[in-house]
Amino acid sequence: MGKEITIYDIASQLQLSPATVSRALNNHPAINEKTKVLINAKAEELGYRSNKFASNLRKQKTNTIGVIVPRLNSYIMSTVIAGMEKVANDEGFNLIISQSLESQRKEIANTKTMFNSRVDGLLVSVAFDTDSFEHFQPFLKKKIPLIFFDRIFENSDCPNIVIDNAKGGYEATKHLIEQGFKNIIHITGNLKRNVYSDRLKGYQQALSEFEIPFKSDNVWVTALSLEAGKEVAHRIKALPIKPDALFVSSDLCAVSCIATLKELNITVPNDIAVVGFNNDPVSQVISPKLTTIHYPAKEMGEMAVKSMINHLKGNFNLDATNTITLRSELIVRESSLFLTHS
Repeated sequence: MGKEITIYDIASQLQLSPATVSRALNNHPAINEKTKVLINAKAEELGYRSNKFASNLRKQKTNTIGVIVPRLNSYIMSTVIAGMEKVANDEGFNLIISQSLESQRKEIANTKTMFNSRVDGLLVSVAFDTDSFEHFQPFLKKKIPLIFFDRIFENSDCPNIVIDNAKGGYEATKHLIEQGFKNIIHITGNLKRNVYSDRLKGYQQALSEFEIPFKSDNVWVTALSLEAGKEVAHRIKALPIKPDALFVSSDLCAVSCIATLKELNITVPNDIAVVGFNNDPVSQVISPKLTTIHYPAKEMGEMAVKSMINHLKGNFNLDATNTITLRSELIVRESSLFLTHS
């Protein structure tokens, strides 16, 4: 690598003082426009890069927010991040984004990287298997603000941004029951995570309200992946008494399941009705189109970054509110509408 160009190199070539060069590069009003143009042109010619890191260390502020998500290739998380980036860019903040790949070990490594990168605040959606809060303690000790979103620690005393997952689970299950379906299997993810445990609570609440007995055998814990959807379909095919409906905690898994059920000559919704969760674009590509719960992912990302920046600017106290709950809604499509049941 070549030598890093400094303001002293630019000053030497133009026979100006380093102070004048520094002020011009920072667009200081005391320097006239002609001199600014001359200095900026020379800086570009020489390949000068301003050392933001050193400048930020002096200010003890980086204008950078760390974001840790389980996976970047999920529709929900990519949409959340799009919302975050929009607000961050408008406010002059940068995001450092990393993924845990659903591993606590990787999440721990990510938090260390964020801490050492001196982020001003950290936004986290926790991995499937995370069961320790210890790796977040250094942020609290340093009074670096920490917000959890989507997948949270329920008793961490940190602010949370979520949707009402229990309400979503309740509405999905209630809709199926009102269509006349009673033997409803719930396909879910790791129940350590609030999103899945709360959707299960909603499912149980709807069954109870309609006096349908809850059967633990009707709750199937999976990875909620494309592969899991295929496995669910094959498992259903092998059952002597098949369910009449599925409530799946992920559209991706639900769509994969529907496609495999078709291959196995089980039709949706005539043989089995299906409701998903998230309102992923794939829910409208599959035939029949998938009934689902709309997840306001972009709004969640915007809310998370707005809350963080307002706190960093002293306009909002994160301690003043513990949980922000965003609204979701049931979107009814063909996959759950069985005419002879309605």
